[in-house]
Amino acid sequence: MSKPMFSADQLVALYEQDGALLHGHFLLSSGLHSDTYLQSARVLQYPEHAAQVAEAMVAGIPAALRTQITAVVGPAMGAVIVAHECGRALGVRAFFTEREGGQMTLRRGFALDPGEGVLVVEDITTTGGSTRECIAVVQASGAKVVTVSAIIDRSSGGISDFDGVPYYPLLRLPVQTWEAANCPLCATASPAVKPGSRGLR
Repeated sequence: MSKPMFSADQLVALYEQDGALLHGHFLLSSGLHSDTYLQSARVLQYPEHAAQVAEAMVAGIPAALRTQITAVVGPAMGAVIVAHECGRALGVRAFFTEREGGQMTLRRGFALDPGEGVLVVEDITTTGGSTRECIAVVQASGAKVVTVSAIIDRSSGGISDFDGVPYYPLLRLPVQTWEAANCPLCATASPAVKPGSRGLR
């Protein structure tokens, strides 16, 4: 598979074009505050954009790992479309995990075979919490997480891998975040907003 021509600047431009890169005062699902909000759903609403992004994500994974992948799994809601499109790009099954009683799990008859190779995907990673929960579900099923990918990693270098599982985000985009107690935007009395289904991802 040849790597699609999708530079960092092109990806940022796509987010801006689709109204998915916003500036203001936002409360992230991690509890951190940020002046930048990435709403991937606005990009993924366009099937051709979702396909382009997923193809580039898959192409960025080394071939030796890519050939081991027989399923793609991502946490709901943000990674449902991402997983589906990465599965399409790879020609493999695509599942999503979701919360039941506060715990991440596989539902709806989704099942992984013991030992099969899995790609775990996300739309945006900040602390990687949802990704780690998804990895734990896959591993508990007896399957093997071969690698992890995301459209954008905004951890500012905070995530190099997931406990030894290699991580290949399409773009590493440093985004400023603060603890609530140290947020300069809060100091200006600007209210923090929490858009999206679970907040900013």
